[in-house]
Amino acid sequence: MTEVTVERGPARIPAPVVSPSDLLPWAVAVSVLMLVLVYFVGSEQGLLSVFSGTGVHEFVHDARHLLGFPCH
Repeated sequence: MTEVTVERGPARIPAPVVSPSDLLPWAVAVSVLMLVLVYFVGSEQGLLSVFSGTGVHEFVHDARHLLGFPCH
């Protein structure tokens, strides 16, 4: 009698289940970080300026044009 070997593929690992309560702090942190980033790229000049001078504006100048914010 002959033996037959069966080769198996990689083991399947089930996807982890993440509850909304575990996901909420990460979603809030990412949202706040993105809002701060959009503020500094889009609004850091003029009346709403947090820092005086044009240092932040010049630092993110190309990013403003890339994202479609007019600046001059």
